Amino acid sequence: MKRIFVIAGVLVLFGFGSQAQNVSKGKIVIEEKGKGFYIESIMKDVTAVEEKQTEKAPYVRFVMDQTGMDLPNDPSLYKTVWCNPSLSQGNAGTCWSFSTTSFYESEVLRQHNKKVKISEIYSAYCEYIEKAKRFIDKRGNSVFSEGSEGNAVARIMKMYGVVPEEAYTGLIDGRKYHSHAKMVEEMTAFLNSMKTSNAWNVDYAIGTIKSIMNHYLGVPPTEFVVEGKTYTPQTYLKDYLQINPDDYVEILSYKQEPFWQQVEYKVPDNWWHSKEYYNVPLTDYMDALKKAVKAGYTLSIGGDVSEPGFSRETNCALIPDFDIPSAYINDDARQFRFSNETTTDDHGMQLIGYLENYKGLGKDWYLIKDSSSGSRNIDPNSKNFGYYFFHEDYIKLKMMGFTVHKDAVKDLLKKFK
Repeated sequence: MKRIFVIAGVLVLFGFGSQAQNVSKGKIVIEEKGKGFYIESIMKDVTAVEEKQTEKAPYVRFVMDQTGMDLPNDPSLYKTVWCNPSLSQGNAGTCWSFSTTSFYESEVLRQHNKKVKISEIYSAYCEYIEKAKRFIDKRGNSVFSEGSEGNAVARIMKMYGVVPEEAYTGLIDGRKYHSHAKMVEEMTAFLNSMKTSNAWNVDYAIGTIKSIMNHYLGVPPTEFVVEGKTYTPQTYLKDYLQINPDDYVEILSYKQEPFWQQVEYKVPDNWWHSKEYYNVPLTDYMDALKKAVKAGYTLSIGGDVSEPGFSRETNCALIPDFDIPSAYINDDARQFRFSNETTTDDHGMQLIGYLENYKGLGKDWYLIKDSSSGSRNIDPNSKNFGYYFFHEDYIKLKMMGFTVHKDAVKDLLKKFK
């Protein structure tokens, strides 16, 4: 039993008995938003370019107090796989592209010993085209937004190829950070006008969508030079990067669909209703993830980063006991949160390293490369800038799926018909 007191607006839970240093049965504190990397850097850049002031309503929420906890928030503690430095996605909803593009960069090094930097915004540009096509094909009955899923990058690669970052950044007019809000607002208004008039001219529509994006992002190249040789997006993928998008699979774990089948991940960002997700029980999901990381693979991983145990001060994410004790995290607990929408599919990241059995407590931690503003609320010169540290319980409860090379999970895939 626990005694609960409310003191000066702060809810404090006192547990009795001993507790490990990095497991909190402690307290919830009030977090006030309005500062941090998003407001002070990204939005400052956005408003400077747009020449207007953006005001945010005051926002307060209860979060876990991680003060004084022994947390492994030092990247040097982790066994890691190579990746490029963390980049900011700015004010654009393109985490799916940033995380999975970084994942493919690590794959190019793993397979061919080449260090490359791939354009995230080229994939996003092409994805907007495909979203517009489906919106038209379905007569407006399709999601058109900034979000998508990690497996969209492989689909776009096969259809449109790949462009290096130096050939297409998507940053023009002196911008330092991406912002797609006004662009998407214009594209959405145009598509909705077609729906209103019932005038579904595909060629005209896609031409207009491209024209809007060209204005905000610049025109993507059809040819470019790398190491003295001219490539197209298709030949750059095939001849230079030499990775096969069909070699990558999506591993999912949720109970609402049958296990040991390929299913649809039913979230808005899976706007094309992909049914290629390999759905497995949670134990198998975690076993596959751990084996892959410890065998030298990285993962593009996605799930919920809005939890009270997810701290933007320590950059650590764990599950406090006032949410659910570790022993109770199972398929049912995971599905319950997804079904009642306290677990949401809101962010994609790259898992690049692990720390095994930290402090002998029997739990692993994982190093996460991140493109969001939340991982940047610290000194830009800090080695933690742009990275998170996930306790394995956090992944177990809140990270819904991951992209990985099929060789990393071949034993798991053998169990599917």
